[in-house]
Order: sequence, then structure tokens, then C-alpha cells
Amino acid sequence: MSFTTAKRFTVAEYDRLAKLGFFEEDDRVELIKGEIYQMVAKGTAHSVCETLLFRELIKLLIDRALVRGQQPVIISEYSEPEPDLAIVRNVDDNYLSAHPNSSDILLLIEIADSSFKYDQEIKLPIYAEAGIIDYWIFNLVDNYLECYSEPYQDLQSKFGYRRKSIFLPDESVNLPSFPNLVLDLSKVFPS
Repeated sequence: MSFTTAKRFTVAEYDRLAKLGFFEEDDRVELIKGEIYQMVAKGTAHSVCETLLFRELIKLLIDRALVRGQQPVIISEYSEPEPDLAIVRNVDDNYLSAHPNSSDILLLIEIADSSFKYDQEIKLPIYAEAGIIDYWIFNLVDNYLECYSEPYQDLQSKFGYRRKSIFLPDESVNLPSFPNLVLDLSKVFPS
């Protein structure tokens, strides 16, 4: 009896497919655990939140770190997600030689409306497994910010975060890695 298995792509193979034109210009895809996922379309609230958040983070961080929007990060040999926003360490070549990897990432942020289940059930465990210290989900379904920290692995080898904090749209939150910088969520959540 023979079984068939799906082909798992490495980041290098996935990038090669992109360079060869395998994906259309408008295709929104990302590599998660060797599988190519089609990303869901963004709603209006998602786009507004992302735009406002990007603006506020740029103002807060100035030159302390880079803010990347919808750009790949390499978190394992088989995963190259494209989070809505990522705060990454400054490097001399601004990541021209390679996308940021787990050790470069200070904070990953997803903005979730229709993608909420995917961001929480698929992305959260792979970010924890990669050792991403801080992960935020702007939950537009319930209208609050979920902040995850302290990645861990349980006895069943599942990955997650030990700490989860919730911040409401009228509150402020300190940026991880920059405790003196405070993000006013009322300037970010669509009203």
C-alpha cells in the first residue's frame, strides 16, 4: 500500500517559484510550514487600522527600528509569512541581503477581521515555535488588541504563548523592546 504526501516547500524553493513568475503580480500568498497559503482579502476596517498603525509606529520609533508592512520574514526553513506589520532591528543594509529572521524581529503584528481564526490558530503557534518574543493581534472582530508574550512548548509539543493581555481601543500600550514608547490605541482602531 502506498501513500502520497504533499510536497513541502522550503523558503529557498518558494522564493525561486516567485522569481520564476509562478505567482501572479496580485497573488497574496505566504509560506507556512512548507505549504503555500492564499491570504484573505482585506476589509476596509483592516486597511484603515493597518494604515493608522503604520503611521503611529513610524512616528514613535523614528530611527530606533524598522517598520515593515506586508513584507516577508523568515522564521524557519519552511515558513516565510508576511505579517501585516513587523518591527525589526536596524541592520546596515536594511535587509537587502536577506529578509529578517526570528532573531531580527522585535514585534510581529497581525490585523484580524476575516483572518482572525488563521492569525490565532495557524500563525500564533508558528510564531511561538520560532521564538518570536512578542506577537500582537489587532482583533477587529471583538475590537481590542491581544498582546502575546513568552513563547513556550507544552507537553504535547504544541507551541503557544504563556501570557496574553488585552487592551481596549481607548487605552495605551507600551511597545515591547521600547518600554518608554507608548502607543495610543485610540489613534489606531477605526472608529
